[in-house]
Amino acid sequence: MYTTLISASQLADLPAEDVVILDCRFQLANPDYGLAAYQAGHIHGAIYMNLDYHLSGVKTGDNGRHPLPDGQRLAVDLGAAGISAETQVVCYDDAGGMYAARAWWLLRWLGHEAVAVLDGGFQAWQAAGLSIDSDKERRMPRRFPVRTPLAETVDAQQVLANIETPDFTVVDARSPERFRGEGETLDPVAGHIPGAANRFYMNNLDQQGRFKTAEQLKTEWTDALGAAFDPAAIVHQCGSGVTACHNLLAMEHAGLAGSRLYPGSWSEWCSDPTRPVAR
Repeated sequence: MYTTLISASQLADLPAEDVVILDCRFQLANPDYGLAAYQAGHIHGAIYMNLDYHLSGVKTGDNGRHPLPDGQRLAVDLGAAGISAETQVVCYDDAGGMYAARAWWLLRWLGHEAVAVLDGGFQAWQAAGLSIDSDKERRMPRRFPVRTPLAETVDAQQVLANIETPDFTVVDARSPERFRGEGETLDPVAGHIPGAANRFYMNNLDQQGRFKTAEQLKTEWTDALGAAFDPAAIVHQCGSGVTACHNLLAMEHAGLAGSRLYPGSWSEWCSDPTRPVAR
């Protein structure tokens, strides 16, 4: 069972009937990109999952840019992709894992343990010279059961209360510039949640776009948050609850399990002008 990362060679060695591959390619500035890229060529057997339609819920204007999907609806989509309780799932994208990590986290949120992200993504698969095709894949539908969550969340009220009475540390996955309130282009308000720390999700990757070793990640996270920090006292957020999952994956891969996600993240937080903002 693979539960955090899987290499291209490891994925290629898995029997096709034992694994479901989810293509999660997407671009925030071009929502049609992912499907077009999938149709042009994808890992053999992969099923396309769209961030906006499959991996997010309905926006209300005050619940963030990518609110969590309805769990039962997502379970139906995953079952239609051929995923059952015991299926090994592998998620990939071509953006360093930022969208694949969202799918990874969502499956864990629904209680599915056997899910991993393809380290290096589509580029790693191509570099290995492995099979790519452009056929639309169909799998035999299965029943995907919703089980006890393996991933936990907090909401805006908990984050607000935590400012006055700190019980956990909020870690913001956005770039240092956006964290400081500089050059904000995605959300109407610039800044960050008061008291939050900053760990840019791209710092989890090496120069080849693959995740750093578990040992290096553990050292870096420990250096950033203090040697005695408790992973269970970490809450991750970003702009809309997507790249925060990259930090969750990195910590899980480093053996620092137990941190949580604030799904609404900055886009939800800043939708209410009464919530405090730091710059």
